[in-house]
Amino acid sequence: MEVELHHRPSEILVTNAGGDYPPTHSFEDVLNIIYLESKKSWAIAGPIAFNILCNYGINAFTTIFVGHIGDVELSAVAISLSVIANFSFGFLFGMSSALETLCGQAYGAGQVEMLGIYMQRSTLIMLVACIFITPLYTYSTPLLKLLGQREDIAELAGKFSIQIIPQMFSLAINFTTQKFLQAQSDVSVLAWVGFVALLWHIIILYMFIQVFDWGTTGAAVAYDISGWGISTAQVIYIIFWCKDSWAGFSWLAFKELWEFSKLSVASAIMLCLEMWYFMTIIVLTGHLENPIIAVGSLSICMNVNGWEGMLFVGINAAISVRVANELGSGHPRAAKYSVIVIVTQSLMIGIVFMFLIMATRNQFAVLFTSSRELQNAVAKLAYLLAITMVLNSVQPVISGVAVGGGWQGLVAYINLGCYYIFGLPLGFLLGYKANLGVQGIWIGMISGTFLQTIVLLVIIWKTNWDTEVAEASERVRKWGEPD
Repeated sequence: MEVELHHRPSEILVTNAGGDYPPTHSFEDVLNIIYLESKKSWAIAGPIAFNILCNYGINAFTTIFVGHIGDVELSAVAISLSVIANFSFGFLFGMSSALETLCGQAYGAGQVEMLGIYMQRSTLIMLVACIFITPLYTYSTPLLKLLGQREDIAELAGKFSIQIIPQMFSLAINFTTQKFLQAQSDVSVLAWVGFVALLWHIIILYMFIQVFDWGTTGAAVAYDISGWGISTAQVIYIIFWCKDSWAGFSWLAFKELWEFSKLSVASAIMLCLEMWYFMTIIVLTGHLENPIIAVGSLSICMNVNGWEGMLFVGINAAISVRVANELGSGHPRAAKYSVIVIVTQSLMIGIVFMFLIMATRNQFAVLFTSSRELQNAVAKLAYLLAITMVLNSVQPVISGVAVGGGWQGLVAYINLGCYYIFGLPLGFLLGYKANLGVQGIWIGMISGTFLQTIVLLVIIWKTNWDTEVAEASERVRKWGEPD
């Protein structure tokens, strides 16, 4: 819904008419804009964060149920989900963010009939991507052996990976329908679908593993059913309840596939460079002198950081939708204000988490381990975790701004330089050459994240939002013509 703010002395009144924000002239004007933007953004961020939490729960409960079968089964399934499935999840999720840019800007421009066409186009491209990813699943056993996994674990992990290939294909539909709904701020259904899917997944896990005694095969079947259940539910909702933006299947979905593919791949690379960067720290830490304590303490810290990250995935999606909608609507000031408000709020949330970690640095590891040595190691890393949580409160939000504005290609190059040319080598030098161990590796990685955040903040600060509106208009015109 578009908004216009009409001025009175020291007051901004919000109406449901169309138009951009006027300039702010008083502190009360600023407070009104903060209230309005917060209401809009958190209405999107909350349900999406809850949906991500439920999806995380599906993976977690799969691992928990398999853990009661045996230690080898637990290790195999955990490796399959965290290495093989996580790779495809990240790549496909990144590809789908191209849809956030195009659907969000088209919706803002009033071309709601194009949303369904964009969704179909993206689904076609992602299904092809799934075909190319499939060999990663089918050859996961020799790959895991090459990475040094024990033979029995690698064999079982490979078998499980092949069995969950159907779930990987479901992501092509899950993510595209999700972005379609996000662009219209129709996200409450995502929260309900995620919640029901989690409950259903727990029930069928119990049936297949505990009652039918199907072992890891039962876990894989449950994983596939839940994945396709989510995708099917979202498709049904779109077909029967999104009459304005869904006009049925169209041959226009086959138009501009190459240009769409390039934006999708750039989006995937941008996200994967971020995900792989933080996975690399575990690999580097595993080669230190005392890897058990180093990897264990770091894993605990990354687990805590991951829970915070779910919240900011929701905020990332919210700011992406807000920026894309306002640029597509031709509202440069509204896009700018939305960025300022959400980045500021995210930073404040990160600071609260930082103080919380520092206040409980000697206690929170008890939730994960009873080892006193490991608890002490976590306490020594707590200050780095606190800094990381502040950085990770801003960085995902800025990435969301990039997606909303269609800057994925630029951010991919920035991530490559800041993470892999600067941060990763610095972490290696501090960890191994300067003998700072896991702390040195982490300091280097944080430095790369800090540099990337500063670069993106500078870019946003210097952004001409009128120019961005013009580019969004051109993008909508180019890909939105019905002929």
